[in-house]
Amino acid sequence: MDGDLRRGGGDGVGGLREVAASFVVPGPAGVAIRDRLRVSDADAAVLAEVGVYLGSLAAGDLAERSRQGPGHDAASWAVRKRSLTGRSSARWAGSITKATHDQWALARRGQAAHMAWLRGQIASIEARLARPLGAKADKRDGLVRGYGSRGEWHAKSRRLQTLKARLAGVEADWAAGRVRVVRGGKRLAHARHHLQAAGLDEQAWRERWRAERMFLAADGESGKRFGNETIRVTDTGRLLLKLPAPLAHLANAPHGRYLLDATVRFQHRGQEWLDRISVNRAVAYRIHHDPARGRWYVTASWQRAATPALPLEAALARGVVGVDMNDDHLAAWHLDVHGNPLGEPQRFFYDLTGTAQHRDAQIRHALTRLLHHARRCGAAAIAIEDLDFSDGTSREKHGRNKRFRRLISRFPTAKLRARLVSMAAEQDIAIVAVDPAFTSRWGAQHWQKPLTTTTRKISRHDAASIAIGRRALGHPIRRRTTPPPPHQSDGAGHRTAQARPDTRRREETRPHLPGPRTGCAPPGSGAKAGDQGAQHRSEHPAEHRSWQQDSLPLSL
Repeated sequence: MDGDLRRGGGDGVGGLREVAASFVVPGPAGVAIRDRLRVSDADAAVLAEVGVYLGSLAAGDLAERSRQGPGHDAASWAVRKRSLTGRSSARWAGSITKATHDQWALARRGQAAHMAWLRGQIASIEARLARPLGAKADKRDGLVRGYGSRGEWHAKSRRLQTLKARLAGVEADWAAGRVRVVRGGKRLAHARHHLQAAGLDEQAWRERWRAERMFLAADGESGKRFGNETIRVTDTGRLLLKLPAPLAHLANAPHGRYLLDATVRFQHRGQEWLDRISVNRAVAYRIHHDPARGRWYVTASWQRAATPALPLEAALARGVVGVDMNDDHLAAWHLDVHGNPLGEPQRFFYDLTGTAQHRDAQIRHALTRLLHHARRCGAAAIAIEDLDFSDGTSREKHGRNKRFRRLISRFPTAKLRARLVSMAAEQDIAIVAVDPAFTSRWGAQHWQKPLTTTTRKISRHDAASIAIGRRALGHPIRRRTTPPPPHQSDGAGHRTAQARPDTRRREETRPHLPGPRTGCAPPGSGAKAGDQGAQHRSEHPAEHRSWQQDSLPLSL
């Protein structure tokens, strides 16, 4: 992905910001695995009844927590828990109150992020409204461009007032500690009024709404039998559910528990899960229903001990696989420790259209092939761009470029990076994050043409993967200059000697040096290197006096 479009200028040389140092991304801190529950009709009815009942308690507790606002403390938490204990059980009350606290905290973080986004939009529009119509941007002076027409200026001024009113409402909610959460999902709630557009009928919508609002989740506790007393899964795969007090008549096992007919068999990480419950270490479980497929699932999760990140030098000791992320494929190239591309470029395609499950499966498949390629190459690290599109989708930044805004809006940067880190940790492959500034531009400038042959066509994204890998290795993206020719004739071509980044006016022709250029020419009469004619060629002036080419100046 062209990272130079998302990063603004800075105080670096030539108006460019300083490139941040590369770092090894820490590994995942938790594990989650899932298995299907092949429940009977009786088990499904019990699970649905318990989930709906506990979901109603969770909804009421969330409303109570929201009314308390920022003044919430441990004493009020204990009051809420005691109130729920009488209507369920002590363990279910603890699970519900903790889930409520996490949901409220998540909503507060969302409010803070939304306020920051609104303030950024307001500042951007105000800056553009202050500029004359049609004014061009001036990055050197920090001036943005003006709006193109009077109609656009008027529409943006109205949008400015709308954003200010919206910001005032969010700030009032923030000060009062009031959060706005839709248990079941805002999108599904809106679909109730647009069933035909959502492809649902009323009955199907109600089933999905009920399934989303169920609550069947319990955190584990170390030292308890099999790591969880509320939702217990034994080492033989039997699942026992602690029933709330009003539903105790549904119990078919001792101590008010319900034993399901279905058995649990975790195929992925099953041995790791079994090792934990065998020593009674905490495991959290969540049971959820998919009404579209008519299936029940159980998800087990636990925390992992934080492992120290591998030093950057050790991770890059065997080279690196540079990866350029795009909206439809991953472009990868293996580089050795010296930054030289090895083998052929690789492209791993995926399709981001369709349902969320389809997109997630496509990403997993592409990342699996990428990891297998890294293992075959013998590399112990994969370099990716540290992309952040938090401010890249605004209309004020990219204007009418709807195609580009839509592209970066649907690009799953956070999900792709998180899943890559999690999957790479199981393969003992380190993930190195690099600064994305100008990787695509410089990669295409310095690597696309030299590596393109008659039988191999190199794309801009392939060249960007080389730039990403070289930046992770600590090498400059620019290629080495060619050695001097054995003679001074133009037949050998010009050298590609490049000036240092701190050399002023390095993009212009070679400056004229004071003093005579030949032994017979007076000072100031010699032709500059940038505009002198070639000798003894047709249609070019030829000097009849002999002269000697000066050496390159030391500043180049």
